[in-house]
Amino acid sequence: MSATTLAWLALALPLAGAIVTALGFRFWRGRAAGYVGTAALFGSFACAIGAFFALQGEPAEGRQLVSALWDYAATAGLDAQLSILVDPLSILMLLVVTGVSALIHLYAVAYMGGDRGYTRFFSYLNFFVFSMVLLVLAGNFLVLIIGWAFVGAASYLLISFWYRRATATAAGIKAFVINVLGDVGLVLGAYFLFRGTGTLDFLTTFERAPEVFAENDGELVAGCILLLVGAFAKSAQVPLHTWLPDAMEGPTPVSALIHAATMVTAGVYLIARMHPLFELAPTAGTVGAIIGCATLLIAATTAMAQTDLKRVIAYSTMSQIGYMVMAVSAGAYVAGLFHLVTHAFFKALLFMAAGSVIAAMAGNQNMDRMGGFRRAMPFTFGCFVIGGLALAGVPPFSGFFSKDEILAYTAERGGIFLVLVLVGYVAAFLTAVYTFRMIFRTFLGEPVPEARELEQGHLHHPEHPTNPASGEIEDTEVGFPGPEHHVAEQSPTMKVAMGTLALLAIVGGFLQIPKVTHLLDDFLEPTFADSIYFEALSPSDAATFVGLGLGALIALAGIATAWLVWVREPGTPAKVRERLRPAYALFVNKWWFDELIGTVIVRPARWLGSFALTAFERLFVQGTLVGGTSGIVRAGSAAVRAAQSGFLRFYVALFLGGMVALTIWFLLQA
Repeated sequence: MSATTLAWLALALPLAGAIVTALGFRFWRGRAAGYVGTAALFGSFACAIGAFFALQGEPAEGRQLVSALWDYAATAGLDAQLSILVDPLSILMLLVVTGVSALIHLYAVAYMGGDRGYTRFFSYLNFFVFSMVLLVLAGNFLVLIIGWAFVGAASYLLISFWYRRATATAAGIKAFVINVLGDVGLVLGAYFLFRGTGTLDFLTTFERAPEVFAENDGELVAGCILLLVGAFAKSAQVPLHTWLPDAMEGPTPVSALIHAATMVTAGVYLIARMHPLFELAPTAGTVGAIIGCATLLIAATTAMAQTDLKRVIAYSTMSQIGYMVMAVSAGAYVAGLFHLVTHAFFKALLFMAAGSVIAAMAGNQNMDRMGGFRRAMPFTFGCFVIGGLALAGVPPFSGFFSKDEILAYTAERGGIFLVLVLVGYVAAFLTAVYTFRMIFRTFLGEPVPEARELEQGHLHHPEHPTNPASGEIEDTEVGFPGPEHHVAEQSPTMKVAMGTLALLAIVGGFLQIPKVTHLLDDFLEPTFADSIYFEALSPSDAATFVGLGLGALIALAGIATAWLVWVREPGTPAKVRERLRPAYALFVNKWWFDELIGTVIVRPARWLGSFALTAFERLFVQGTLVGGTSGIVRAGSAAVRAAQSGFLRFYVALFLGGMVALTIWFLLQA
């Protein structure tokens, strides 16, 4: 079977899973819907593996295959087709998206057990993965925009899945609105490129771009900046990032799916896919690198001050995506994609482990209420530590190799990129600190009552469930979290999913050990062979090993700092907060981005809308246009009604009067 046929099947299976699960919602019993949705994803992953081997069977120069089902529009120079592009980049993304998503589905089979919206959840989950696969396989801007929009819609459905929670619906709307802003940027950017090249096809666009655009051509730079707007919104980069922490209102499998291998990586993929354009518009690439660097620092400092376990991991996602955006914008494509792969493993693992802890806490996500879970949840503890070591960049875990490769290759660009690398090392230290802050505060120390109850073999279930964000009392009917809670220690499917990711988080870095293995370099070479940076950016042996050593020392220093502050001297955080009150206020309030956006954008827009409603809509439209027209109609109707007297002589008089008037009019015309 050809690579393109297998890619179409990998795309079709999640869609089929979503449709079958949804249509059979009246018939599924127990966890059947979960197993159907999970089987569809494992089938899609199997097709992705088949497509990988089929593509490897092609000669290196022929590993860019385009397959079209039909022409959507082929007129007036428009070449819009429903087509996919199968090349090493799309296959890599396909493997990561379907593989990690399949494990998240397997985890959710047990984790969501007992929820009244169980079938609906897996239908949404399958649709989300279908949308993401459509995005990464897109062969032209039309299909890309469709997949991009579908991902935004699916994220809204999943984030606000517990729709009777006001906080969840607000978070879903916020994510949807910000993503729509990114969609507008993507569409406008595609239009600028289409106007110059006259095509929507990716490969043709890349071929024609050097012929129609000069380097840093204004129209090309504008188009690439608009593409970055789409990438920043989807990948939660400053200032379009505020939706991501709020997305923690969704169930934990949703958090793992959105933040690990799918939605937030779409921006990284987009920049890597459009690399010929960004290399022709280096100004846009520099903007992307700077924004990525700013995001990784802002997110890392914010994570230091948060107490919500899932939100800390969410800010960690923002920070790690910042590394990837900085890398692919600087031309270190393989390094950025390498970190995308390893991040998918350890970040999904961290969310799953956090979900297990939160289930043990009966939904409470506040680290101030946690502690001492190490003995009660040894498997979860081990997985969390493995994910934390990979995130912190401790050798030989996967994050150590991928994160340091980003910094080493970005430094090769020199100039302003050296400053970005320095910031990257500072953020790496903060990453190790806040990661082990989570571990020490959650698993060490005196066991909380929920941990003691679990040690005795009983999982805590509160009499009156509450919303962890607002504290309001909730029921357990549809639209709210179900009455059951499930932890990895008591669920084989959760254990299998987490154990697989833990193994990948340990060995995933061996794909690309500097100066030893080059599996990703060799695999992705056909996609980036035309890049001016692919061969040019090559750190020396000395720079590589110094970078690796420095990265390891920074990670260990961060862990030691966390141990000193939260284990050996637990009173230190209060003293630091008191001495650095302005900095703490900045970080705990998330750099006041929500307030800034509210003041600059939301409130003026709301005032403008209110003014338009009261002054323009009601007075002018309703009062003058609609009211005036309806007034004339009412007056005419009243006159006609008055004429209906019922007397025959009155009607004859009107008839004769009309005839006289018509006769006079015709005489005057003659």
